[in-house]
This record gives sequence, structure tokens and C-alpha cells, in this order.
Amino acid sequence: MSQAPRAKQPSIAQLRAFTAVAEYLHFRDAAAAIGMSQPALSGAVSALEEVLGVQLLERTTRKVLLSPAGERLAVRARAVLDAVGGLMEEAEAVRAPFTGVLRFGVIPTVAPYLLPTVLRLVQETYPDLDLQVHEEQTASLLDGLTTGRLDLLLLAVPLGVPQVTELPLFDEDFVLVTPADHWLGGRVDLPREALRELPLLLLDEGHCLRDQALDICREAGRDDDTPVTTTAAGLPTLVQLVAGGLGVTLLPRTAVDVETGRAGLETGYFADPAPARRIALAMRAGAARQGEFEEFAGALRRALVPLPVRIAE
Repeated sequence: MSQAPRAKQPSIAQLRAFTAVAEYLHFRDAAAAIGMSQPALSGAVSALEEVLGVQLLERTTRKVLLSPAGERLAVRARAVLDAVGGLMEEAEAVRAPFTGVLRFGVIPTVAPYLLPTVLRLVQETYPDLDLQVHEEQTASLLDGLTTGRLDLLLLAVPLGVPQVTELPLFDEDFVLVTPADHWLGGRVDLPREALRELPLLLLDEGHCLRDQALDICREAGRDDDTPVTTTAAGLPTLVQLVAGGLGVTLLPRTAVDVETGRAGLETGYFADPAPARRIALAMRAGAARQGEFEEFAGALRRALVPLPVRIAE
């Protein structure tokens, strides 16, 4: 039994020609934009219309318009070209590590305190790497990683997400931040049990630091029914609320110097073992750039040594 002939497929050149015309609505301008002659551009669009079996453009003597089908398919054509561009970027990264684009996601409770180290490392060690930073909450970052919108994440772990590999960087203690006249301010041997009855201020829902703080309080024996009446969208606002006398909060150690350099605040340190969080890089399991990301993690660990953290082995 003979097989039916395979349908023709659009070429990349045809799609590029069509999307250029869809953007400029002018053959001469579109041809100049993609470095193609005007007759070749017109021929490529006509060939694409033949392959697809639909009319994409309405040509008049004065201007070019997209047909209804053309408006719909232009979106698809751009998506195909974007995907091809991503394929080429990935191939380039495999051929030449630490070049091309790296879409780097980071959580808000890490970004202000670690990005200076990350950016300095990239500038000094990987100058050909195009680092594109995206600051988002954990759920959004993980969605971006699994869908391919992001390549590498910097966030708190464990994540417990299948097909995501964690590359631990360091552990850091939590510090209690209080108003200046608070009875726990300045202590260096705080028991965790001190958290049971304190008026605790937290970040808004969605921040992993909020969940970590609540877990620490539960471990200390704090009742889940103890209300949290005031929250903040970021750590700077949170410590301002503390300075204003509304309560106390927990800060990761890397944030303390940046966020508590204003009047009206005291810090208290917990007795060993202090409550802590782990920060790691996260990538898709089996990522084509896995070796590159593992090398980057090692370089970042070395760069983070001066910070008040415990570097992961």
C-alpha cells in the first residue's frame, strides 16, 4: 500500500518574510529590515500562501493589509521563529559555554543581597554571558523554569518539584529584628521558644520567606491560631514596621546589614542550632547547559565566601 505524499512545510525564510511584512505592512521596508531583495520577499510570501493554502495579504496599489487569516497566522509564525531562535541560542551555548543569553530568575528576598556578587562574578569571569535577570516569587519562577521562559533560578530550597535539579550554594541563619527598646534586642543566645508569643510581622502570601518564618514558629511551639495582623510586600517595609513599634520579624542573615542600618532597630541572634534557610541554584533536570550551570554554581560558592553564610559542600 503506497503512502500518501507528505504535505509541504513552510520554510524559515518564508516565515521570516511574512512576519516582516506583517510588521511593516510595506514590502520595501520589510525587505530592508531582513536583508532580502523585494522580489525575493514577495516570492517567499506568495510561496508561503501556496503552502498554507490561504491568502495572507491583501495587496493594493497603495498599501499592504493583513487578511483575517494573515492576522491569525502572523502570531503563530512569530512564535515559530522565536522557538527557532531559542534552539539556536541553546546550540550556541552548548558549543561555547558562558556565551549567549542566560535568563536568570531570583526571589525578592535574595535579589538585593546576592545580586551584587552574582553580577560582579559574571562581569569579571563570564564577560560574554548575556545575563537577563527576572525578580519574581517562587511559584512564578518555577513556572518559568518548567515552561522554558527561564534557564536558571536562585532561590530558597528544598522545592520538592519533579524534574528540577537543585545545586546548593549556602545555608544562612535567621536573625530576630526588634524595635530598639525591645527586651530581646541585642541578645546572642535567643531560644527559639521566644517566638511563641511575640507580635510577628511577615511578608505577604506567596513569599517563601513567609512560609519559612511560619515553619520556624511552629517548631518553636507557636500556636497556628496566633494572628498575623500586619504584612508587607518586601523586607524594607517590614523592617520599617518593626522600627515603628508594630512588632518583630525574622530576617535572613544576608539581609541584616542592608536592612537594619537605620535607627530604631535591634537584632537578636539565636542560640545554636539557629533556624536557617538554604539557598541554591535550580535548573531543569537534564538541561543541555547542565555542565555550565554546575561550573557556575561552583564559582558562585567561592564568590560568596565573604558573606555571613555557611557555604555548601
